Amino acid sequence: MNSDRFSPSPFASGAAGGAGGDVVVPVSALNRAIASMLERTFPLAWISGEVSNFTRAASGHWYFSIKDAQAQIRCVMFRGRAQYAEFTPREGDRIEVRALVTMYEPRGELQLNVEAVRRTGQGRLYEAFLRLKAQLEAEGLFDPARKRALPTHPRAIGVITSMQAAALRDVLTTLCRRAPHVPVIVYPAPVQGAGSAEKLTAMLEAANARAEVDVIVLCRGGGSIEDLWSFNDEALARAIAASGIPVVSGVGHETDFTIADFAADVRAPTPTGAAELVSPQRVLLLRELDQRHAALARGFGRLMERRAQQLDWLARRLVSPAERLAQQRAHLRQLAIRLASAGSRAAADARARFNVVQMRWQRARPDAAAQTARVEALGRRLDGAFARRREREAARVSGLGARLEVLSPQRTFERGYAALIDAQSGAAIRSPAVLKPGKRLTVHLAEGGADVALADVQPRLADGF
Repeated sequence: MNSDRFSPSPFASGAAGGAGGDVVVPVSALNRAIASMLERTFPLAWISGEVSNFTRAASGHWYFSIKDAQAQIRCVMFRGRAQYAEFTPREGDRIEVRALVTMYEPRGELQLNVEAVRRTGQGRLYEAFLRLKAQLEAEGLFDPARKRALPTHPRAIGVITSMQAAALRDVLTTLCRRAPHVPVIVYPAPVQGAGSAEKLTAMLEAANARAEVDVIVLCRGGGSIEDLWSFNDEALARAIAASGIPVVSGVGHETDFTIADFAADVRAPTPTGAAELVSPQRVLLLRELDQRHAALARGFGRLMERRAQQLDWLARRLVSPAERLAQQRAHLRQLAIRLASAGSRAAADARARFNVVQMRWQRARPDAAAQTARVEALGRRLDGAFARRREREAARVSGLGARLEVLSPQRTFERGYAALIDAQSGAAIRSPAVLKPGKRLTVHLAEGGADVALADVQPRLADGF
């Protein structure tokens, strides 16, 4: 795809530079922006319709329209996709196309870029294919962790396909060219038609029971979805997953996918590709053998050189017994000297360390007289601080006592005041409104109290004394 489709929209820079109405956009840039927006907005989808104006160009591209009763749209299918189509549409055919909505920029025409085409009705088979694929995938049959690696050097290769299939000739030709030394065993089974899935399953189980091959190729040529439907069988998929021998699936063309492809240990795009995956190429094996032989020869030569060098080194180390004894005596004298010096050195080191420790102890020894004088001075300071604090607290207590004496209720009574207390509730009387004839009161005075009963009450306003 042209990289210009992913370039920033020409309207974005214009909007940043000024009013949108003042931006001048070339037609090519406008069409490119529209095409990019269409491709981002509309995902790949299946569209149905009737074929009209079908043309195959010299380049191999297909140009046609699909229509229904209300509308039509132009379509293009490029050669790279058209060559894998299962059939060539004709005028009036009812088809379904898997396409991307885009625009042909030079003419500004809306079109569908077709990737796959099928006859109407195949959608139901495809839906059944998707349901079975989802079911088996949920069960873990397609789990990559379950799949096994193919043998690097198989002793025998098994092929399950029809004896009349063109795919068998392609596989045998490829195996003969790449690995003529590896025997091939063919397990014949029909690859199309009623009962073919059961026979393919039976052949796969027979190959596992006979255990005479190291890898199995399950293959057939291309065809429509109906032609390949035997390879979408659930029993065959489960047999592939349960196979004790690695299975390579080479069914149809590169764009064809079946349930067997997902269940197999390896999926090849074509039968020929499957044969190439399971067969080590004889020329490459011989070349690798030559390389390993040369590497082994070089390694052996280097080993002999190292051994010869080691032998020369050992020969140089070889000395006479008399010389060896002389060397040992000299070494013994050196050890005796070192031992004597080591004993005297240890005593000198210990004496030096003792002197250092003694000096440090002298410096660190405390002065008892000075510390005693300091403690006595601190005691005198503490006594003085306590005495001053007692004086301050005594003065403070005297002041608080004087204040308390001034505020004492007894002093208030001594100035001629009295307190009236309700004899029943014990509450102080503050208002003449609560005084009633016959009400009993307790009167507190400076020199005692008395219980009284009111004979008559004449309330007066609070006009002072």
